[in-house]
Amino acid sequence: MLKKQCLATFVALMLLFSTDVALCQNVSAEKSGIMVVAANPKAVKAGYQVLQNGGNALDAAIAVQMLLTLVEPQSSGIGGGAFLLYWDNKTKKLHAYDGRETAPATARADRFLLPNGHPQDFYQAVVGGLSVGVPGVLAMLEKSHQAHGLAPWPSLFSPAIKLAKRGFVVSPRLRDMLEKDRFLRHNPKAGNYFYDDKGKPKSRLVNLPLAKTLNDVANGGSRVFYEGELAKAIVDTVKNATPSGDLTLDDLKSYESIKREPICSTYRSDTVCSMPPPTSGGIALLQMLGILENFSVKEEKPDSAKMVHLFTQAQRLAFADRNQYVADADFVTVPVAELLEKEYLQKRAELIQLDKDMGNAQPGKPLGQPELDSEESKDYSLPSTSHISIVDGWGNAVSMTTSVENGFGSRLMVDGFLLNNQLTDFSFLPTTKNKDKAKGDLIANRVEPGKRPRSSMTPAMVFDANGALKVVAGSPGGSKIIGYVARTIWSILEWNLDPKTVVAAPNFGNTNGVTTLEAGTPIETLKEPLEAMGHEVVSKKMESGLNVITIDKKGMHGGTDPRREGIIITDRH
Repeated sequence: MLKKQCLATFVALMLLFSTDVALCQNVSAEKSGIMVVAANPKAVKAGYQVLQNGGNALDAAIAVQMLLTLVEPQSSGIGGGAFLLYWDNKTKKLHAYDGRETAPATARADRFLLPNGHPQDFYQAVVGGLSVGVPGVLAMLEKSHQAHGLAPWPSLFSPAIKLAKRGFVVSPRLRDMLEKDRFLRHNPKAGNYFYDDKGKPKSRLVNLPLAKTLNDVANGGSRVFYEGELAKAIVDTVKNATPSGDLTLDDLKSYESIKREPICSTYRSDTVCSMPPPTSGGIALLQMLGILENFSVKEEKPDSAKMVHLFTQAQRLAFADRNQYVADADFVTVPVAELLEKEYLQKRAELIQLDKDMGNAQPGKPLGQPELDSEESKDYSLPSTSHISIVDGWGNAVSMTTSVENGFGSRLMVDGFLLNNQLTDFSFLPTTKNKDKAKGDLIANRVEPGKRPRSSMTPAMVFDANGALKVVAGSPGGSKIIGYVARTIWSILEWNLDPKTVVAAPNFGNTNGVTTLEAGTPIETLKEPLEAMGHEVVSKKMESGLNVITIDKKGMHGGTDPRREGIIITDRH
């Protein structure tokens, strides 16, 4: 009934793109409150407008992503991939959508090896066509919209199209990244768009090619992107890049977003849910919480040396398993249930000494796991990727983490948008040699045709003992995403901290190497006590981008990471 009431006027009102117009007042009055939290004010306003005009959380997420493609191109866009959780509050069901990129059909395991068999340097692999996977965002958003969307598909593109034509002032964060990037200005299309004749970042950008691309997709659906002239432009760009890639029209045409089963586990009386493989984020998050659950911490301070130590030990153990077992489950048997089994995690927790760092953690041995070798965790905690958290007036919610991988992706631009470099999330080495074996074992996350590279993206939701939505969370941050999200959820569930406090708190973590403390924050004072426990401690910039919503008896509360440019818009004050 709502769709029939709102459909006729939705598009016209969206074109106004003002924040003071409400659609279907009789329906809106029944709502309980709305909130949008994302990394850029213009994107948040677009999503909020969709909710005001009668759309739901899924509709709003699409509008937010289209704006982010325009105003935050260094982090995400239609040339990249994403993972999305959608909570349908009416049916009380959580849905998971995989929009991860895929490797070309001709991809080989030695894709990122030099002639001497050594792996390429990271940026040697990133820049150019070899790193580009088939983008998955649009296919994923369309698939989820067909299942859950309320607003007309074309209307969700209108704010981004309008702003792309009108132009926008470059944000300080985007300007800073443009100034620092060593590669983007050397690509003719991207360089001409982002930089002036003197090689300096432009202060204002107008993107007519993107406006046309979005208009075509709005009117023709995602197939416009995966077939026809736009697909040909993507393939030609990858083929003509240096180094060239092997993406084909058939690769694009055959891409499918996959609806997967979310993975969930309990933490005390609450239920925490996230994405399954090919991201490692969900398993690692649930493992960390499952390990931490074995310790009584309520009386401790969350930023004490004792709690930082405990957290890093749980993270070490989770990353040891992650690097050994987790990859695209359509290609590799991932023992998800075994890795999350409470008894297994209790045994892992018993490896933790409360006064001594365990050093390099070894993977556990969950039942039935075939022989695959481990790989060293890459720690590229780069200022890319973006997260969107939304709750609509009907209680539906979206947690979506979206990325082009490295800042500005592969640096290749097609019709107004940047292409990802997600294939560098594969292991560069297909095997590792073991001193006890003459032949190297296969690495789970090796490159294979059509395979999806392992991710660290960790969109998450938490439900209370009665099944009510309690937390919507996620973050960018490379391999550190897992720690950022785990710290956030742990802090909320154990110490009942509000999201604003949690996202602003100093970061720390250990991806099974050194213990990192966020530079320039009070957490650095823990260096000496942690070193006394045996930690090797370094201070670094830890650029999280957490966007969090919590719901309790007092209402809805939001937190957006002050390290980035995000805002919160809500109708509850």
